[in-house]
Amino acid sequence: MLSNRNLAVLIGVGMALTVGTALAFEHLGGYIPCALCLEQRTAYYTGVPFMIGTAIAAPHIRRPRLVQAMFGIGALLMIWTMGLGIYHSGVEWGLWAGPTDCSGASSTVSQAGNLLESLGQRPPSCDQAAGRFLGISFAGWNVVAAALLTLACLYGAFRRQPAPRA
Repeated sequence: MLSNRNLAVLIGVGMALTVGTALAFEHLGGYIPCALCLEQRTAYYTGVPFMIGTAIAAPHIRRPRLVQAMFGIGALLMIWTMGLGIYHSGVEWGLWAGPTDCSGASSTVSQAGNLLESLGQRPPSCDQAAGRFLGISFAGWNVVAAALLTLACLYGAFRRQPAPRA
């Protein structure tokens, strides 16, 4: 059975690889993210250190419910970014309207757009996918990654916890 520590490390690495891939496409591939793309990364920026903390704390926590709650928080973060990815993918496919000029969805989106503009880059429109791989946009791939990471977190949250060591 996979220990809580190892599961948290595995989830944290998965989160880091996901956001690292997005950053590589941006900085090495030259793909400029739109404001919704940037907002989707927030869950990973929060989740990676949280899962590292979970990995460090889990072996020392004697209350299984607390460890389960920590994995549950990881699942909520991934569900949040998955929801944003679904929304963003729908905007890209023209299924529903997106935020006006990519700045109307939330204050975070507005701040991200303003940051890019202050750096001399006009963020691309949220309704135009920067690229598609196997027919799926970056936002769509975020949904796939977040769904897998959500399942891993839910496994940690709902599995039978090993008995604490004496």
